[in-house]
Amino acid sequence: MLLTKSRFVVNNGGKYISARCLAILSKNQTQVPQIQSLLKQLAFAKQQHIRKYSTVLNGTVGRSMLAEPKIVVALNTINDLPGSKKKKKRLGRGPGSGKGKTSGKGHKGQNSRTGNRKMTPGFEGGQTPIHKRYPKRGFKNALFKRELEPLNIDKLQHFIDNGRIDPKKPITLKELFDCKIVRFSTRTMGSGCGVSLLAGGSERFKSVVDIHVTKASKAAIARIEELGGKVTCVYHNRLALKALLKPEKFIAIPKFAEPTNAKLRSWYANPENRGYLSKL
Repeated sequence: MLLTKSRFVVNNGGKYISARCLAILSKNQTQVPQIQSLLKQLAFAKQQHIRKYSTVLNGTVGRSMLAEPKIVVALNTINDLPGSKKKKKRLGRGPGSGKGKTSGKGHKGQNSRTGNRKMTPGFEGGQTPIHKRYPKRGFKNALFKRELEPLNIDKLQHFIDNGRIDPKKPITLKELFDCKIVRFSTRTMGSGCGVSLLAGGSERFKSVVDIHVTKASKAAIARIEELGGKVTCVYHNRLALKALLKPEKFIAIPKFAEPTNAKLRSWYANPENRGYLSKL
């Protein structure tokens, strides 16, 4: 049987009979087995909606135009799936591309300039921002911030027991720095660098020492003096501290500066704090 777009044609022993003629013959000769077979084949073809050439009477099926063509997988046929790779937008390549001349940015304005699309926080379009319209309140300056390294007296006793500190000699910041009981860099130290002596683990401290630190708590002073020791609080600025810790870097040791702050001067002049200015 041959099927076309306009009509069905049956191959009957080399003779082509149209579907209309076959229907007329079936009315007169309904008992003919050959016509019944052709009618069954015609009904099957209509059900399958075959629109292109196929052969049914000889039992073979030909090539269908609706079938997907077979693709041989090779190096020259391997491609990405459609939509997996986005095409690059080409700007400024003529009016036919849709992105020519101004490249889709329009004429002038802030959004058409290079490197100026995202504004920094606080920008108000050129007028004076709010953080400049109002005056500053308070005082904050990290240059004069005092950060002292804490040192508990139980840790000091541990270093004395291990022989890393000699209690018979005066203990200054130089001895504390050399034995590495405290650590601070002479490059980054400011005017507030030093050691603060605290009373942590005071029940384990049993040595008699003469120690010089930047500051000391009243409990630490009481424990050391109870055993017969001595505590002296000394102020060092950045230059004096560097000269004390690394004197080999100086041809002549500079004179140690006194506290420039009135609050610090009064603190180091107070005998209760064991300040070195109280003895002058």
